[in-house]
Amino acid sequence: MKKIAILGSTGSIGRQTLDVISNYPDLYQVVALSAGENVELLRQQIKRFKPKIVSVKNTVKREELLKNEDLDVEVLTGETGMCLIASLEEVDLVVVSVVGIIGLKPTLAAISSGKTIALANKETLVTAGELVMQTCKQHNVNLLPVDSEHSAIFQCLQGENVSSVSRLILTASGGPFRTAELERLKRVTVKDALRHPNWSMGKKITIDSATMMNKGLEVIEARWLFNIDYEQIEIVVHPQSIIHSMVEFVDGSVKAQLSNPDMRLPIQYALFYPERKYTNYNKIKWGNQMNLSFEPPNFDKFPCLKLAYWAGRAGKTYPTVLNAANEIAVDSFLKNKISFLEIPEIIERVLEKHTPLPAKNFEEIQAADEWARLEANKYISK
Repeated sequence: MKKIAILGSTGSIGRQTLDVISNYPDLYQVVALSAGENVELLRQQIKRFKPKIVSVKNTVKREELLKNEDLDVEVLTGETGMCLIASLEEVDLVVVSVVGIIGLKPTLAAISSGKTIALANKETLVTAGELVMQTCKQHNVNLLPVDSEHSAIFQCLQGENVSSVSRLILTASGGPFRTAELERLKRVTVKDALRHPNWSMGKKITIDSATMMNKGLEVIEARWLFNIDYEQIEIVVHPQSIIHSMVEFVDGSVKAQLSNPDMRLPIQYALFYPERKYTNYNKIKWGNQMNLSFEPPNFDKFPCLKLAYWAGRAGKTYPTVLNAANEIAVDSFLKNKISFLEIPEIIERVLEKHTPLPAKNFEEIQAADEWARLEANKYISK
């Protein structure tokens, strides 16, 4: 029986991970969970999965969780709590499904403790790709991708030599504004941007999909996961979201991973790797008529893509700044403080003003992240 800790158990990926685990009660034991503010859902998860230890955002949430409840569980708080959960001696596998740079320090703690990592937090590799992969190598740790695109590439590369790869092709749904004219984007509301055509996700990642920053962050993530140059990573818009990504080899052959849009599949693949387990999830019905279409991404309409490629190639702490400025801009859009089109504008201004650091250690990355957040907030306050 594998013992598992889930960081971000009340989020979309965390909930679906617990859904997968519930199908295999004899194979997995939930030892620890962490959550931010959704105390009521965490309380339900504690009662059902009976973890030994949990962590919440702060002491206020801890008191709220324990109020009028006799829960047989130890409750920690904050980043320290997540790091302790991620490095528990009895834990075999840590699922990192929190959103944002908050996942970086617990991920490093888990790697340093020799845990296998199922990574659904792309910001960890965007902000500190070199540091994270070096730490994995140092501690001989497997980092298994959970994002559907990176899981697809990971599956296509099984049994292959990375040196024979010509291109990695990340597919994108195009989000809710794929066919919208630029004039339409000037009037986008939060409600509009949260209507993703294919996937049900958290608010932040859904807005990132609408701006296509999500795909830009995935390009940076792929560079580190698969140790491949940016020139060999391409994006193609595939509205049906059936092909989750492709690998083209030097001989012209292309491998693709296909399935209906369901995050439980890449989650399960990471949990059981290198095995595959039977599921009764909604599978493709090949006898039905189905069209698969592709089109190039519009870098002019979605400038976040250009910014992500630029920051990735520039390296150092530029990707950290890109991510931090984006997090602030998206949060401000969700609070109706800025318009949809001001999201890339703010990110670009912060990148232009940044003096990069080498990004060789956590302190440099943290300093760049904090600077970018302050700088983004300055622009927004104006």
